[in-house]
Amino acid sequence: MKLCKRHILYICICFGLFISPFCTNSIEAKDFVVVIDAGHGGHDPGALGKFSKEKTINLNVALKLGRQIKRNCPDVKVIYTRERDVFIPLGKRADIANNAKADLFISIHTNSVAKNNTAKGASTWTLGLAKSDANLEVAKRENSVILYESDYKTRYAGFNPNSAESYIIFEFMQDKYMSQSVHLASLVQKEFRHTCKRADRGVHQAGFLVLKASAMPSILVELGFISHPEEERYLNSEAGSTTLANGIFRAFLSYKREHEIRMTGSSRTVLPEETDAGKIEEVDTIEEKTNTTRETVQKPTTPAANNAGTKQNAGKASGKQTDSTGPVFKIQILTSSRPIATNDKRLKGLKGVEHYQEGGLYKYTYGASTDYNKVVRTKREIAPKFKDAFIIAFKDGKKMNVSAAIEEFKKKRNK
Repeated sequence: MKLCKRHILYICICFGLFISPFCTNSIEAKDFVVVIDAGHGGHDPGALGKFSKEKTINLNVALKLGRQIKRNCPDVKVIYTRERDVFIPLGKRADIANNAKADLFISIHTNSVAKNNTAKGASTWTLGLAKSDANLEVAKRENSVILYESDYKTRYAGFNPNSAESYIIFEFMQDKYMSQSVHLASLVQKEFRHTCKRADRGVHQAGFLVLKASAMPSILVELGFISHPEEERYLNSEAGSTTLANGIFRAFLSYKREHEIRMTGSSRTVLPEETDAGKIEEVDTIEEKTNTTRETVQKPTTPAANNAGTKQNAGKASGKQTDSTGPVFKIQILTSSRPIATNDKRLKGLKGVEHYQEGGLYKYTYGASTDYNKVVRTKREIAPKFKDAFIIAFKDGKKMNVSAAIEEFKKKRNK
């Protein structure tokens, strides 16, 4: 009888060792969950600029960030705390992340300084005790959103967002996610500095209630100062919001890749090239505005008429270019870690889509032409379906800087 029990125990142990790798794989295969929080909303406008409101800027960048992640990371689940102009209580924002068992919480805000229109730049914050009066003021302003809630004294245990004494609770707070949060914040600031070319105000700590209640690595991003006239225009521009969203996206990819390597020893997450940042969109947007006032703009053509796309491989063309003597402009609409079929739902019925390979990714393009104006008009036509599409350029089969390509196009046209 004892022998039978020992055999049974031995079999159970062996069976457990046999199935454990599959259980581990199933855990590793679960979606990486990121919660994106657009600060303020509804009857809470946030900081006010000369012509805009913080809540609108925050939501615009948050949605663009989410679309970037969804489009490029099929293994990531994106959850928004809000997707429209509604008021969400501060505590509920953290609840959304906690209930989703999120791996990351990213709260997006816009900074402001009363009676100061010279302060500018982007900063990223983590939970902690504010080490300066300026940092405390930022926390006070962001936490004051609870004053819009009728039961805030009960819900937040008597916390007064405008009283410095209330923030003493953050002095002895131990955040087990602090190192991860600080690291992500540092990655975001690196992208703001190098990729987005914004003034770098660094990584800081302060007592943010929304970060205090979230049980995962969490950061709060201050995109810039709505109180600075130049930054307010930038934050409200298509180019500015796209660039900032792409900067946060690139930082997210770096964090995710490092997280996967730390957990499993490998990662399939591919980091984008420098040219994939939002700067491309900035050039594109400026050109669209100037083209509408020129008499040389040709009549709009259909997307099919513009579709002279060529397949590329590792950034080099494998097919014929439309014009070997000048740049060929294309609209990049989609990126995938693996090839997709011509009838894939992500192409939304678009015909004649081509692709090239770069950095281990398959990048899908549409509407190739040596006429930049034509490609801009085609981009407008498909914009309702592909909101994050942007223009790229090739010359002699090699991908080139789109700004240089546009300049070359202008010179050639003006000859």
